Amino acid sequence: MKRLEKEFYNISAIELAPKLLGKLLCRKINNEVIKLRITETEAYYGEDDTACHAHKGKTNRTKVMYEKGGITYIYLCYGVHYLLNIVSGEKDFPEAVLIRGVEGFNGPGKLTKKLEITKDFNYENLTTSKNIWLEYDNFVAEYITTERIGINYATEGYRKIKWRFVATNVYI
Repeated sequence: MKRLEKEFYNISAIELAPKLLGKLLCRKINNEVIKLRITETEAYYGEDDTACHAHKGKTNRTKVMYEKGGITYIYLCYGVHYLLNIVSGEKDFPEAVLIRGVEGFNGPGKLTKKLEITKDFNYENLTTSKNIWLEYDNFVAEYITTERIGINYATEGYRKIKWRFVATNVYI
């Protein structure tokens, strides 16, 4: 097992999203490390992407997306579930990958609940954190692409773009 290094995250969200499939999302809770394989991701790319939280520019909520890749962006969805995103790319261009599923937990709210991920994990550095990180174990995920889910507010072009990536050779 090898922790993913900073350079891994310094590519666009569109490139990173499929590369995250099959990687192990690791979370240390009460001295126990839980490792779950990532099964589903979605890319959000820049201010032009009307489904991206940064579409309306840099705000207190979205400023984390403008940081250099390799940190987490956690937000509360519908006032109920925290969702885990991984910031990617270079500083000052807002982009991130939503982790939609891991093995055994299909749904971004279910996985954060299982892994006890809250707003406290916003800005967590995945390359140095002792509480949350990603590992690689040579597993190669096969996948399909589809339209993103739950973005009816976006313009048609961004609703139709296939930036959702779903592993087909991992238990979901």
